[in-house]
Amino acid sequence: MAGSNGKQKTARDMILSLALIGIAALVVYFLAIPHDDHSPDLQRVDYRVELLTARRAVSYPVAAPEGLPSTWKATSVRFQGEKSDRWHLGFQTPDEQYVQVEQSTLKPSEFIDDATQGASATKRTERIGDHTWTRYTGGRYDALVLRDTPGATTVVAGTASFTELKRMATALEMK
Repeated sequence: MAGSNGKQKTARDMILSLALIGIAALVVYFLAIPHDDHSPDLQRVDYRVELLTARRAVSYPVAAPEGLPSTWKATSVRFQGEKSDRWHLGFQTPDEQYVQVEQSTLKPSEFIDDATQGASATKRTERIGDHTWTRYTGGRYDALVLRDTPGATTVVAGTASFTELKRMATALEMK
């Protein structure tokens, strides 16, 4: 009988140990690991210098928005003169979606596929100002594509709705 009492103590000790380990794991999970489900606050960037540089360097009119509300936050800017005069300007919308303006002198089919990350043209178009933009869907980004920019292709793409993409396209000034 002495043997069964020892087995009961061992089993009880193991259960107590497991319970203490579980409690310690819960404490670490709730206190030590951050649980912020919000996306990180993106820093606003000033794109004026890159915009001026691009406008001086390329032969096509470079697109940048004029008059967007301050709730639209510019978050990224790049001008790559060595890569087919590629212009990029990224924004976070008020509802934290992404919209980018991309322009390049690359072959339109390659450039559009890259800028939209795989979207395809639809039969739907948007008349914005004097230009007709074609809707693209099905890739990582939905997009509005303008092929009649003199010397370049212009793409407004992102995770935002077509309403927001159209808002960006409407705000673009090409100089």
